[in-house]
Amino acid sequence: MEERTRAYLRGRFGDYYRRADVVAPPAAERREWGYIPWSAGSTTMVRHQSLLGMGDLGAFLAERRPRHVYFSAGHYTAPGADTMAEKGWEGSDLIFDLDADHLPDVDPAADSHAEMLAACKEALFRLLDFLSDDFGFEDLTVVFSGGRGYHVHVRDPAVRPLSRAARREVVDYVRGIDVEFEALLRSETVAGLGRKTPTEKRTIETAGGWGRRVHEHIEAVVDELIEIDEAEAIDRLQAYDGIGPGKAESALRAARNNREGIAAGNVDVHPAFFGLARQLAAEAVADQSAAIDEPVTTDTHRLIRLPGSLHGGTGLQVTPIDEADLAAFDPLADAIPTVFRNHEIAVRGDGGPPVELGGETFTVPADEFTVPEYAGVFLMARGRAEKEKE
Repeated sequence: MEERTRAYLRGRFGDYYRRADVVAPPAAERREWGYIPWSAGSTTMVRHQSLLGMGDLGAFLAERRPRHVYFSAGHYTAPGADTMAEKGWEGSDLIFDLDADHLPDVDPAADSHAEMLAACKEALFRLLDFLSDDFGFEDLTVVFSGGRGYHVHVRDPAVRPLSRAARREVVDYVRGIDVEFEALLRSETVAGLGRKTPTEKRTIETAGGWGRRVHEHIEAVVDELIEIDEAEAIDRLQAYDGIGPGKAESALRAARNNREGIAAGNVDVHPAFFGLARQLAAEAVADQSAAIDEPVTTDTHRLIRLPGSLHGGTGLQVTPIDEADLAAFDPLADAIPTVFRNHEIAVRGDGGPPVELGGETFTVPADEFTVPEYAGVFLMARGRAEKEKE
């Protein structure tokens, strides 16, 4: 990045912070703070800062005009101490990070920024379902990271003392690690007319957790199989491992003849159906798990981006979002700072792929061109353009 570009971005970040009302997180004085300045050739973080040492947050941001700003998940008795041992850990928020680059169904080389963020939002909804329904967390703050994903801050008092090992268990649950089909079942001994000996009936737990998710997926597939033509249904069933024509016919017949029992969680209506249910369970886990970044959640000393600050790699605002507004939230439009709108600037592009921002698509020639400032800031922050003289 050329010095003119760096100076321009630093100045415009300062203009943003002079106008912005950036709200500090709860217990801000007990957290460690860090930031990355607009330094030539360096992205080293200045950390081990305390809010007391920094002074007024708004004044600090307006004066320093940092490239990135962070605060700790951890609460400390002495957050400005130079070592973790000296800080005096009191507990930590539970932080989740979803990055589109890490999602299994995203290809950063082929998918656009908008497509990646859309996939990340779907993963976010799955994560929030886990946190609210399975764990019962209530104090959730959802934040667009300003880059390629979302953060969720859980501040329920019960999570603060959790160890790294306990946090890893939460991670494994959300990611569907080691979810075994048989572990979701309960068995009961049943006896019926014509049976010489009692038998075991296996029923999936449907009230909540992974059992509910797996059961809902099984029901959805069964409904589809019942609705479509029989030959098509049998053909579809044979796509599953170990299911040939005979087992496919048996599984389909069992599904059609026992729909009420399956709705109640019974997966033991026929051996062929039980084998199908096991594979459907694996499908549900793969489709409904949330691919969170494990180190962020398990690290009790992690620093995370400050909501309301600017992301130095995009110029977009790190934006807190009410859950009710999440579906309609468009990160590439709603996170554009107002201060970067309503005028244009001249930049020199790299000739790379186009950029989608603010509901528009901008080509990036390998030459000087004029774009709305928010697009120019995005390209410069991404290292794809340099500032030209006005």
